[in-house]
Amino acid sequence: MPADSVRFTLLHRTCKLVVLLCLLHLSVTVVFYVRSLDLRAPVVQNQQPHINQTVTPKHDQDRDQDRDRDQDRDQDQDHDHVETLETLKKLEKCPETSPLLVGPLRVEFNMPVTLDQIKRINPDLGPGGRFRPRSCVALQKVAVIIPFRKRDEHLKYWLFYLHPILQRQQLDYGVYVINQDGDVVFNRAKLLNVGYMEALREYDYDCFIFSDVDLIPMDDRNTYRCFSQPRHLSVSMDKFGFRLPYNQYFGGVSSMSKEQYLKINGFPNNYWGWGGEDDDIYNRLASKGMSISRPDGEVGKCRMIRHERDRQNEPNPQRFDRIAHTRDTMYKDGINSLSYKVVKIEKFDLFTKVTVDVGKP
Repeated sequence: MPADSVRFTLLHRTCKLVVLLCLLHLSVTVVFYVRSLDLRAPVVQNQQPHINQTVTPKHDQDRDQDRDRDQDRDQDQDHDHVETLETLKKLEKCPETSPLLVGPLRVEFNMPVTLDQIKRINPDLGPGGRFRPRSCVALQKVAVIIPFRKRDEHLKYWLFYLHPILQRQQLDYGVYVINQDGDVVFNRAKLLNVGYMEALREYDYDCFIFSDVDLIPMDDRNTYRCFSQPRHLSVSMDKFGFRLPYNQYFGGVSSMSKEQYLKINGFPNNYWGWGGEDDDIYNRLASKGMSISRPDGEVGKCRMIRHERDRQNEPNPQRFDRIAHTRDTMYKDGINSLSYKVVKIEKFDLFTKVTVDVGKP
């Protein structure tokens, strides 16, 4: 057979094979396309609502109105769904140790501060010096109570340092400055009792910090909250060379839960002048089987604002005799025998000031 004839026959067979392959590919494509239509139809049908009643045709205008009404209803349902989710959404509890703490702090009193300056750096405070963390639910509701009279400059420093610290500690807290009216002898413990009562009139606090206005913590890991035992927070004061003066010392800054406070009938009301009430409180705690908890010496460091002793706050000459009889007097002298008169309550941006008449010795 001539060479040209062989080449023509081979080319002819190759073309036939290509045509057959194309037809086969087209057939397979058509089959899969038809099958996909058959599968998609039941899915679409299953997504349609089951309607039992007969549907009669409507005019185009009626259908448009129905469509608009359905769209409005769907939008309302979506809005209601979002609101429901927001209502049901609950914040988690704050962690035991706040992640915002920075540790040791530099505390200085050589630069004056103003209330406006303090307000600017604490924009999240509510009226009366109230704060609540936004990102979590605080573990405790804390009332910070400061016995006070004529210490405005000291109070500015306290507010300047403590508000940022307490916020970093993620506390739900309020600051109450209990101001003793008049010029009679100062009564620190009675003012603390007043602070407890007045704070509870405003909010359901479960923890109470009792703090002198001139003491500033030097480490924000010293958390101003309550523990399983009454807590002494001002452990290492610069006044005492950053050492505890004696094991029973409970002065300066301390915390008690509501249960702990009521268990000892609050604080004594009859310590007029300086000294004695802290030891009386310690005796009350010991008589009820409670012990004092403390942070370690480094975390518990604090600085005192130096000042001369206030007039009308001279040492109490009766303090030693009263301390010796705490177990006999604690059930009749305390929160159950407290009497005072509220003169004025003022809600400032940084604190709540309660001015009270606590009577005379």
